[in-house]
Amino acid sequence: AAPAGAVSFSVKHTEGVSVEVTCRGRAEVGSAPGSGTRWLLDEGTVLRFSMSRASSEVNDNKITVSFYAEGGQPINQAGIFLTGIGISLDIDADRDGVVEKNNPNKASWSWGPEGHGAILLVSCDKESP
Repeated sequence: AAPAGAVSFSVKHTEGVSVEVTCRGRAEVGSAPGSGTRWLLDEGTVLRFSMSRASSEVNDNKITVSFYAEGGQPINQAGIFLTGIGISLDIDADRDGVVEKNNPNKASWSWGPEGHGAILLVSCDKESP
């Protein structure tokens, strides 16, 4: 998605965003928020970004990618606003009829009458076209 004539790029992002750039199959941790570290724009270069916590409001995080020509002249910018959504699966991990948010057995599973952990049944069929 780089503009014609671009040979390098930099990424700026807000604090809630993590960035990883993969160049020639080698992953590099992205720059600190707001810094202007530049990477060469080669075929196969991949920019990955993620958020590790839910947003406090819609569009509260942002990434800006700046593209540069030979010699370092800025060509163009692309930006995206992000909203992190938190998803949690709370379960009756000890099967006593009570759903507890921080049950220590939430991360494991054991079979039998004294067992623990979630039993999850998933319907993967297509209900409607």
